[in-house]
Amino acid sequence: MFKTSSTPLMNRTGSAFVVTRLLGFMVVVLIAFLAIGLNLVVLPLHVHQDLGLSTFVVGLVSGSQFGAALLSRVWAGTYSDTRGAKRAVIAGLLGAGSAGLVYVLSLAFARSPVASVSVLLVGRAILGASESFIITGALAGGLGAAGPRQTGKVMAWIGTAMYAAFTLGAPLGTMLYESAGFVAIALATIALPLVSLLIVAPMHAVTASVAQRPSVAKVITAVWVPGVGLALSSAGFGAVMVFVALLFAARGWTLAWLPITAFAAAFILARVLLGHLADRLGGAKVALVSVLIEATGLAIIWRAPTASVAVIGAVLTGLGYSLIYPAFGLEAVRRAPAGSQGLATGAYTSFLDLALGIASPLMGLLGAHAGLDTVFLASALCVLGAAVVALRLLRPPQRRIFDESASPSGVRVPGSCATFHASSSDRT
Repeated sequence: MFKTSSTPLMNRTGSAFVVTRLLGFMVVVLIAFLAIGLNLVVLPLHVHQDLGLSTFVVGLVSGSQFGAALLSRVWAGTYSDTRGAKRAVIAGLLGAGSAGLVYVLSLAFARSPVASVSVLLVGRAILGASESFIITGALAGGLGAAGPRQTGKVMAWIGTAMYAAFTLGAPLGTMLYESAGFVAIALATIALPLVSLLIVAPMHAVTASVAQRPSVAKVITAVWVPGVGLALSSAGFGAVMVFVALLFAARGWTLAWLPITAFAAAFILARVLLGHLADRLGGAKVALVSVLIEATGLAIIWRAPTASVAVIGAVLTGLGYSLIYPAFGLEAVRRAPAGSQGLATGAYTSFLDLALGIASPLMGLLGAHAGLDTVFLASALCVLGAAVVALRLLRPPQRRIFDESASPSGVRVPGSCATFHASSSDRT
């Protein structure tokens, strides 16, 4: 599907070209993250209603995945840079399938909610680490394939595939859960990553070589400011993904999956239509506008008198959050040292995991004591904090990860880590 050309990759800037280069990665991420999307609505309901545990435990179970992803991001980034993005993705897919097996095991302890949720926590941790390897490998491979001047687009389009999986996963997961129970979710969590393996296997991998790789500390120092912006703005994402279904259930509103699907659909629409803006206008400017839109959407959910108004709030939240990851991510990658794109994207994304791993249990505790609606007020205030970070980032970066000189197709750009090679022999 992918063919080389004598035209430098970095001179080919059209969105259609970028999507073509990334198509294989996008399909893999779409199918793999569908397994995670199936859990979005179902897992809180399973823990809260089937096992009879509190909203704090719901937040703890949901947050455990993000905590495990946080701990594994640097490992995943280093593995991708040194062993190749393809191997990183394969390792993640195998781990995700094994997490489904642990889900099945948790059902054996269903009569003992504490034991069952303890086993479920292990499965969520495995899934979190696996997700880290999948998305970090896909991003590193995509950055190498599309070229350095397409950083924002790569992050936008890979993320589009991920959120498309969330869009499909929420209603599909609800239907599976209502028809066959949580066991259907567990079996799907086993099967979907294995399907993705069939797509990854034929891809041709090339392991990049860099004379001297920067230290982890140096990379984290370079990306921490945009990472904090991502962390603060991700509080709203966590609130919608984990707690909006419970809010609908508590208020007796039907179609608890609808706000999550509306969020994801708005997210994808903005990525498709506006995914190029960070590369064109600058990440900090796009991030600043985006966080204000997201905070507005969360405030609407907080005060929503009806389900329809809450869905409108979810749409605005999705529109705002859509461009935040690539916008702050562009600033992070440009500030990172050469030869570290896998590690840089992993370290940057770890701030998302940190935010969700901490915020989910805390928001659950807040919801248990002050009402679920206050979760969305608190999230909106956190998101507004990201505007301060965006203002700071309006200053130009002092260093870039890539040498932006033109590079012929099939020849590595100095400082890049192209671990998937796009050639006429690829079968993706």
